[in-house]
Amino acid sequence: MAEIVKTEGVLGGKARLDGRRIAVLDIAERVLDHGRTPEHVVDQLDITPAEVYAALAYYYEHIDEMNAARERRRERDEWLRRESKAPETIEQ
Repeated sequence: MAEIVKTEGVLGGKARLDGRRIAVLDIAERVLDHGRTPEHVVDQLDITPAEVYAALAYYYEHIDEMNAARERRRERDEWLRRESKAPETIEQ
């Protein structure tokens, strides 16, 4: 049975598949936000169907935690865009 764990120092303590550096939120976003099938995620991440469904079950059982993680990611991405020294476009 696929197990979800949190380990301080691994993926910032985010919920992930046991024995892997694959976050629950990353799996859920591929299926829920990007419209990928569980079979596609299995193929792309080299995980089992049970691991995909365990991640999705954890996601729904801990929706407040997942929403908080999404918000932290959004804030981080916004900060990176604001602080980036890279040009907005590349001239060709």
